[in-house]
Amino acid sequence: MIRLLIVLLSLAAPARAAFTVPGYELVYSYPVETTLSEPDMRLAQDVWPEMFDSATKTIDIEQFYVTPSTGEPLEQSLQALERAAKRGVKIRVLLEKKFEKNSLDGIARLKTIPGLELRILEWSRIQGSGIIHAKFFIVDSTRAYVGSQNFDWRSLKHIHEMGLAVNDAPVVANIQKVFAHDWEEADTKVYERGLKPEVTEKKDAALNEAISPDADRSGRAYLVASPWRHNPVGVGDSESELARVIGEAREEILVQNLEYLPLTYARPPRFYPVIDNALRAAAVRGVKIKILVSHWTTEEPGIKHLQSLAVLPNVSARVITVPEAKTGPIPFARVTHSKYMIVDGKTLWLGTSNWRGGYFDDSRNLELVVHDEALAARAAKVHAHLWDSPYAAPLEVLKTYSKPRR
Repeated sequence: MIRLLIVLLSLAAPARAAFTVPGYELVYSYPVETTLSEPDMRLAQDVWPEMFDSATKTIDIEQFYVTPSTGEPLEQSLQALERAAKRGVKIRVLLEKKFEKNSLDGIARLKTIPGLELRILEWSRIQGSGIIHAKFFIVDSTRAYVGSQNFDWRSLKHIHEMGLAVNDAPVVANIQKVFAHDWEEADTKVYERGLKPEVTEKKDAALNEAISPDADRSGRAYLVASPWRHNPVGVGDSESELARVIGEAREEILVQNLEYLPLTYARPPRFYPVIDNALRAAAVRGVKIKILVSHWTTEEPGIKHLQSLAVLPNVSARVITVPEAKTGPIPFARVTHSKYMIVDGKTLWLGTSNWRGGYFDDSRNLELVVHDEALAARAAKVHAHLWDSPYAAPLEVLKTYSKPRR
């Protein structure tokens, strides 16, 4: 009877192929009712529960927020966490305070899982500004996941996303160190009293002496994070590393991101030139640059900055607009949210940061850099699929775009 049930389940939900290279699996999510499926890549909604079901000791999760919905794909991951808790697995979840109101239902659900320890950190209390924008988890300190997907049912069903399941010991160890650092910062006793942790000049000096913003690039792959001042020893700086990797390009740079805007969130905004300067310099030296952004980028003033970049020789840009679901508008969904870059067909940069001020300089984000031609080529196919899709339109540099609906 059990065997028959397994057969029936396998027929009802045929397994997708997995795209893997040693230590890494490229994992995907795409909006339903579109032609953006990638059949040779597994879906995050399937990979996450599988990873949680494999846990024997620990599951550590750090997320921007958590938003479940009854009957939607995130439910399978939450049920897998419940099963893990019943096996005695120690589960820790860290969320961002500023989005706590968006996570009320998710927090209530997490609190029903026996033994799960939840902490909520207001990142700006330790950094001065910014948020926990990272989206990652670690299983048994041996396997990890880093990607653009928030712990949100919409990210698994109505948003274009990409991530990496990681089984590369040195990289996983550094991801675990980032979580440990942030978990320690989320001192529940301090934050529940509304107090700011004491930061002394002596502590700051010791921190700056112990941490180097330079990444260890000796291996095939490595982790960088932001902001560098709050990185554990051994984890390099996302901001400077992104500019350096772009600076190494000699032939082609492919980019997909939610938005492109060289300004900060400050009021009034400040110019954030790090990425913009690196891309412009690459174009000047003859590197072909193809940038895909979501329709959210057509909002002022971001669209003007992208238009000014697209005017340059060697730069092309397209705007992706995902049509509404048949059921009607879904807030903060039906959008392309992936965040990756391929350089010269050899290197994949994939992470959690949007390409605008406030993410690489102030907010907690993680980025993976993997030198693997097969992995880079497969990510490039995703880029090409979108670039040539009916949802992508060439950016018109003189057009006045209307404000997008989010």
